[in-house]
Amino acid sequence: MAPLMVINMTVKRTENTKESIVDLGKDVLGQLKKVQNPNISLPVRALSNIKFDEKNKLIILGDKMSQRTYMNIAHTRKFMQTLMVAAECKKLLSETENTTTSIRDLYYILKRTIPGTTENTFEEQSESDPIIEDLEAALSTLRENLHLHADQKGSLVGPIVIEEPKFGSETDCMKLGASGFGIPSICEPDTVKLKSTTADFVLVVEKDAVWQRLNEDRFWKNHNCIVITGKGQPDRGTRRMINRLNAELKLPVYVLTDADVWGYYIYSVIKQGSINLSFVSDRLGTPEARFIGLTTQDVVKFDIPKNVTIKLNEGDKKRAAEMLNYRWFRPKEWHHEINHMLKVGHKLELEALSAKNIRFITEKYLPEKIKKKDFLP
Repeated sequence: MAPLMVINMTVKRTENTKESIVDLGKDVLGQLKKVQNPNISLPVRALSNIKFDEKNKLIILGDKMSQRTYMNIAHTRKFMQTLMVAAECKKLLSETENTTTSIRDLYYILKRTIPGTTENTFEEQSESDPIIEDLEAALSTLRENLHLHADQKGSLVGPIVIEEPKFGSETDCMKLGASGFGIPSICEPDTVKLKSTTADFVLVVEKDAVWQRLNEDRFWKNHNCIVITGKGQPDRGTRRMINRLNAELKLPVYVLTDADVWGYYIYSVIKQGSINLSFVSDRLGTPEARFIGLTTQDVVKFDIPKNVTIKLNEGDKKRAAEMLNYRWFRPKEWHHEINHMLKVGHKLELEALSAKNIRFITEKYLPEKIKKKDFLP
């Protein structure tokens, strides 16, 4: 078996995922036949192996590798779990099955009690999900190519027509109701086609409640834009949709979150990817995204009542200090905002804008920000 590749911006992903899984199994079997302690090579998916690609403005995975070894008692359980997940994915990819399943279903399919013991193969889904990501990185493939998907989370509304070839459906996202278009977990060109749009930009909103306000007020119609929410930290399908709207349709992307460290982190994940999923940053990150708000500086700019701000806790302060050291938060504008938040000692939620007026966010705040291009990089 050829050495497993580490995904980075220059590595071409494996096209035949089933063949790669078979090779992985053959490699382990070959080691056992030689009476060797079987091991699996995996990229180190941790901050210590993360790099910031200055050219592409994305977080990428480095070249450090780790060994998951069967005879190491600290690795044995994960070694077993890795082979179980790989075997089930091979089954999903087989000609007889050739089907997809959810990562939740996969957890239940593989959860069983080991004969002669009271120990289960998996106790929680939090054990199986990272194994899937390990296989993606180790095999230079994608979760979609393993025939796995997650729950649908994000929603979209606005002037765009989307086709789903698998279901033979075409959706005009201007003609939808309160729920909008549900963004699929698998959001690739062969499953979701972006047929046409007249939009001028994309607005990504952290919170579903704020997205509902923008939809009800027809912000997308009045400002000719596509409005998306990931309902908190956006899932992979939503981030892939944002990436494609920018890359394929050349639409500017503006991100609207709470004025706190968690909102700022959500923006950074949308913009340059995450540490945990650094091996797919080129598909999930949107380096051209800009932060439209909310900021703590807006309290004065828009005369927001100070009684709706929230006092920073120790966790907020610690997280802010960490963010100041991240390469992707080094622009002076971000240092100014984060230090300003620490100085005034408060944060605030998007809903705080309703203290001015229930439609203040749609009629005053966002239009003024967009007109003045008052963005953070």
